[in-house]
Amino acid sequence: MLTVRFWGVRGSIPCPGHDTVIYGGNTSCLEIRADDRLIIIDLGSGVHPLGEWLLENDLKKYGKIKAEIFITHTHWDHIMGLPMFNPIYTPGVELRITGPAAGSNDNIKTIIENQFSSQYWPVQTNELAAKIEYNQISCNTADLGGGLTVTGILLNHQVTCLGYKIGYNGKSIVTVYDHEPFQSEEDNEKIKQFIKGADIVIHDAQYTQEEYLTHIGWGHSSYNHVIQAASGMGIKKLVLFHHDPSHTDSQLEQIEKSFAGNIQPLIIMAKEGLILEA
Repeated sequence: MLTVRFWGVRGSIPCPGHDTVIYGGNTSCLEIRADDRLIIIDLGSGVHPLGEWLLENDLKKYGKIKAEIFITHTHWDHIMGLPMFNPIYTPGVELRITGPAAGSNDNIKTIIENQFSSQYWPVQTNELAAKIEYNQISCNTADLGGGLTVTGILLNHQVTCLGYKIGYNGKSIVTVYDHEPFQSEEDNEKIKQFIKGADIVIHDAQYTQEEYLTHIGWGHSSYNHVIQAASGMGIKKLVLFHHDPSHTDSQLEQIEKSFAGNIQPLIIMAKEGLILEA
């Protein structure tokens, strides 16, 4: 069985408050399960409640926590939760963090571990109890064994950013965020082929079309574009993700009502706590 649970669905900055209770205010974090194997996509602020859940469940059930973590890119809203991910302070935890660096001269390990420098955080990396490995990649396919694969594709963002396709036993979950349409139709077609036939596509949909026109070049898509691009691609479930921090529950509900009833694909607004099966 291949499933995804949403622990953080916002972009840019956490936005807790009475206007974000329904959809959630944490930044990007996905928990993907391939039967009993754990993949985490991104370490936004949503990884803190995920960590508490893993300590109460996986650690007690298996006596350890072992996870493959894939980072889409190293903008802070996608890595900021790691210092608050309590499993890193727990013996018996094994993590492998895979992802791209921001640019050709950068190093993903250095970027992420800089958060643990004394200027920002009271605990240093040499004081962590977990075993953490780093694996810097570009666009390639990682064979994790047992029929589980993760394939990357380059997205259109200000720094190197990857979308991922997680494949397991004939099922697939695809992430396409932070991303906006390429100027080149050839590149846009590559994205469409990447998501074609997927069981679940989790796509950047930060803006309305009107908002997008004033944010071209910011590296995010409108939900109008996403729905249009996914049409006819054989996708079963399309999840609109990476909500703008200024969008209230009321605004997101209105957007959700605008595509209610669509069944090809089924369109879903991402919410914290939502669990979907591929």
